[in-house]
Amino acid sequence: MNDFSDINHARRDLLIAGALSATAAAVPSMADAQPAASPAPIHAGVSLKVNGKAEHLDLDTRTTLLDALREHLHLTGTKKGCDHGQCGACTVIVDGRRLNSCLTLAVMHDGAQVTTIEGLGSKDKLHPMQAAFIKHDGYQCGYCTPGQICSAVAVLDEIKQGIPSHASADLNAKPLLNAEELRERMSGNLCRCGAYSNIIDAIAEVAGRTA
Repeated sequence: MNDFSDINHARRDLLIAGALSATAAAVPSMADAQPAASPAPIHAGVSLKVNGKAEHLDLDTRTTLLDALREHLHLTGTKKGCDHGQCGACTVIVDGRRLNSCLTLAVMHDGAQVTTIEGLGSKDKLHPMQAAFIKHDGYQCGYCTPGQICSAVAVLDEIKQGIPSHASADLNAKPLLNAEELRERMSGNLCRCGAYSNIIDAIAEVAGRTA
């Protein structure tokens, strides 16, 4: 019995020694390991025309357009929601097209014209879309509302230009201004409060005025 026990102990010790040897060969020693040096940030000058005002910024080239607007220009109406381009809270209008500003770098838009919610209207003179959102209660907590309104303004311009959507039955015909089209085009803007029907009513009212 003692001989058998000794064999088991010896076998176990051999397995442990083998595992330790393999680990030592695969992992460099702590003394040899060198911490990876972080690259120094690269800065670049960026010129933007934001809400009609010329802005000149010196930015880390990794700065998103969203952070440039919020942190550098202090235009905090544009919201940071998911920061992955899935909720639409950060939607702004760049050169006439709506963009998720969290997914694009500011340096990519040097010379561009950017419109945020602050540039659409003021408390003394609301943009028609802002007024319609208030009238139809198209918001509750209000967090997604700036992105919703910027997107809605751009949506009506897309329809006016004849740009089709996934809901357009005929790609060669002028898109219909109906609830199905509006729902499809606004599907990238999420409202956690569920005010979707009121949002569609607000957009439809403004569309009726501008059609």
